[in-house]
Amino acid sequence: MFSLTHAPMTSAPLTTPFAPLAVASLEALGTIGSGLVRPECVLATAGGDFFTADWRGGVAHRKPDGREALYLGRTSDAQPLRPNGIALLADGSFLLAHLGDTAGGVYRLQRDGTTTPWLMAVDGLDLPPSNFVLPDALGRTWITVSTRQQPRAAAYRSDVADGFIVCVQPNGRAAVVADGLGYTNEVALHPSGQWLYVNETFARRLSRFALRSDGRLGVRETVTTFGEGTFPDGLAFDEEGHAWVVSIVSNRLIRVAPDGTPTLWLQDVDAEHLAWVEDAYRSHSMGRPHLDRQTSRVLRNISSIAFTGTDRRTAVLGCLLGDTLATLRLPAAGVRPVHWEYS
Repeated sequence: MFSLTHAPMTSAPLTTPFAPLAVASLEALGTIGSGLVRPECVLATAGGDFFTADWRGGVAHRKPDGREALYLGRTSDAQPLRPNGIALLADGSFLLAHLGDTAGGVYRLQRDGTTTPWLMAVDGLDLPPSNFVLPDALGRTWITVSTRQQPRAAAYRSDVADGFIVCVQPNGRAAVVADGLGYTNEVALHPSGQWLYVNETFARRLSRFALRSDGRLGVRETVTTFGEGTFPDGLAFDEEGHAWVVSIVSNRLIRVAPDGTPTLWLQDVDAEHLAWVEDAYRSHSMGRPHLDRQTSRVLRNISSIAFTGTDRRTAVLGCLLGDTLATLRLPAAGVRPVHWEYS
């Protein structure tokens, strides 16, 4: 069972070295699906369904019997949706965080293609290109915006911190509940319900906020700060209270213990490529080519994680550049997501 307590984290620790562990073999990886287009976010259900964000303009669905479906929609100005994070709702529709070139927001997509704006502005601000969307068991919805910079690549640096988190209450009231984050990426609720965790990709840290019943957050606390080669993106918890963090660029899967100790579980990275990225990161010149060029053996810029199987001990990894999903057996069951029993 997961732990309900954490070691105190009142100040940012120094960069934490990985705990020693033999990295899992790339030969242990399996695959699911084919022909996907930028499956950045992946969802799995108890029935064996897989849903991925798809840049053909919506959501790709792999059904338990292997059949595939594609649900496509358009934005308010008739452009194809560019979903980054996606969420499955109880009625079978989806919320999509729209990562447009200049515009964002969250849209609701029905399987027949009907698309409606769900949240386009908050606190008087039109939402910039939006990253992630997560409904929780209490009816709240959490949305992340990585940066206000245009283009977004201007925030691929350690000295920019203008990302934020939005909370939408069950009554529809929305507010910015955390601001000043270093490229806000995925969020996840700790299994205890007491904390909201968030990956800050270019601040290279996993942070958390005490979570109050009204959706307000406490002050930001640093869980762990990552070093060279780690740019945290995807995030999910297992039932033992450990966070699983997915790093873009280095194709790393990292398990973070309740006390903040990270253990490297998997990686697929070319040393020369990573040195090129690190040089750009240190000189504040990192851009899209550093994310879009990959020289790894198998993994194609992994970006998210979901747990599948009857025991929820199989990880499914979304990615930015591949057309399929990698899978890997893990030592603990993933926390049951809100959508687990949805069909």
